[in-house]
Amino acid sequence: MLKITLVKSTIGAIPKHKKTVAALGLKKPNSFVEKQDNDAVRGMIKQVKHLVKVEEI
Repeated sequence: MLKITLVKSTIGAIPKHKKTVAALGLKKPNSFVEKQDNDAVRGMIKQVKHLVKVEEI
C-alpha cells in the first residue's frame, strides 16, 4: 500500500497533471489517499512527483 499526499497546489499546473492528481483521488493540499502499489499508480505518481509525497505503508 502507498500513502499519497498532495503537498503542493495544482494551481498553475498543466491540465494533464491536474487530471492525474484528480484521478488519484486528491483534491486539496495535504489531502491523502491510500492506493495499492501497482504499475499504473506508480506511473501516475511519477508524472506528478513534484506535487505529491509518497510513503509506503
